[in-house]
Amino acid sequence: MATSVVDKELETLIRARYPIIYIVSWEEQRVEEALRRIAQERGKKLFLWTVTQGMVSNPNNRDAATRDPLAALDAVSDSREQALFVLKDYHAFISDVTVTRRLRDLTVALKTSYKTLVILSPMLKLPAELEKEIAVVDYGLPDYKDLDMILEKVIQAVRDNPQIDCKMSDLERDQVLKAAQGLTAMEAENVFAKSLIEKHRFDVDVILSEKEQIIRKSGILEYYPFNESPNDVGGLNLLKDWMEKRTVAFTEKAREFGLPTPRGVLLLGVQGCGKSLSAKAIGALWRLPLLRLDVGRIFGGIVGQSEENMRKAIRVAESVAPCILWLDELEKGFSGTQSSGISDGGTTSRVFGTFLTWMQDKQASAFVVATSNDVTSLPPELLRKGRFDEIFFIDLPALEERMQIFRIHLRKRNRRPEDFDISRLAEATPGFSGAEIEAVVVEALYDAFDETSEMTTDSLIDAAAHTVPLSVTMRERIEELREWANLRARPASEAKSEDMDAIMENLLVAKAGVNKNRNASAENSEAAEEEKPEGQ
Repeated sequence: MATSVVDKELETLIRARYPIIYIVSWEEQRVEEALRRIAQERGKKLFLWTVTQGMVSNPNNRDAATRDPLAALDAVSDSREQALFVLKDYHAFISDVTVTRRLRDLTVALKTSYKTLVILSPMLKLPAELEKEIAVVDYGLPDYKDLDMILEKVIQAVRDNPQIDCKMSDLERDQVLKAAQGLTAMEAENVFAKSLIEKHRFDVDVILSEKEQIIRKSGILEYYPFNESPNDVGGLNLLKDWMEKRTVAFTEKAREFGLPTPRGVLLLGVQGCGKSLSAKAIGALWRLPLLRLDVGRIFGGIVGQSEENMRKAIRVAESVAPCILWLDELEKGFSGTQSSGISDGGTTSRVFGTFLTWMQDKQASAFVVATSNDVTSLPPELLRKGRFDEIFFIDLPALEERMQIFRIHLRKRNRRPEDFDISRLAEATPGFSGAEIEAVVVEALYDAFDETSEMTTDSLIDAAAHTVPLSVTMRERIEELREWANLRARPASEAKSEDMDAIMENLLVAKAGVNKNRNASAENSEAAEEEKPEGQ
């Protein structure tokens, strides 16, 4: 594997005779290989210590005399070798007052020798007394080029197997490598092999499933699988077009072209009109893991816990980047920032500040999708340019969009849209949101199931007549939202939804038509009863 930037930094610290280096990494094997390479190039030996094996130069050997943490430091001090001494998982002992003092004593002796003490641990645990004595190096996860070499190694190992399809286009290879970013070298190699065994090819979904484990262990973020697609979203053609243009925006080709990594999008709109569904569709379209940040889980009862939870969520999102970080109903989590100093001692304000700073300065390819129903409750600093690439307003679906939504939900319920009068259904549901149209289909299905009959256009219209849409009950709020978005947000659809007066008028006409049909049906039933011969 090629020498990385962190490998060069390690070599520089060793050549500069830094006495103690603390490497933070989960990847013992990668770090050990890098240190072994540096030791060979510098003419040094490499000794490895663990609490189970002691200090040995050969991993297959054991030295019981040096298994004790203090004995290991004595072995380093007494050695006459020009060597690197690597102490694995030494963080468990470093807080002991005797060990801390012994390490401080060693720094002076090591500085004038050709020996370097390396502490290798997955977590940083450093007593205050040692902060000035030890150099800390974060040994990051494999980058894009490292993963490409791992992938090529796997391909070379199986390329003669006729059952395995290793052929990939440049875009497919890039998607596989992007999906593997955030995994350790061993995790990446294992999941590549798993994909070949399960699918006989490199499958992005199998690779992303490995990231799901990382996300679940965080306890703050939720992983959403690819259950939705842009085809499940009715209308919103402008938003879909915007998403399509950024499908390859996370590739190396886009970087070479000069395109910046997309930062995020804010989706504002009426409840039930497809904001959350659009967020899920973006994940499926871009083939990136979708992580939902539940802001309610961020806040804890212990002082400082909320801020640490936010930082932890950000670290997890960056560790599995490129990814999509989804914040649903943003206003419910951050609407109290203005009064935070009085209501909660400033906790909400500090958590919000941490999130804003990260959004502005983030380098990781973590695309933020935020949704909100009430934009007036959001802090103004969240809406300024630089936080999000675009702000879209999702309005009530127009006539042709309602037709698409009816088709989608009828297909989901194993019904053929061709068997229904879709245009008539759309005309009977002005002002209905996508969620309300789905509820109409479900209600009509329940009625049909109860009557042991089949769902029809008339039964759907009848179910709609029993529904009072949100556009009626929340008319004033929706009008205010439309007025705000008119000059401040980009429309998600070219189709224009009906204004409130037209919605009210059309609903009255639709309900009157249903009542008229009911009355006519009732009169026909009574007439049929009267025409029956006596005795029947």
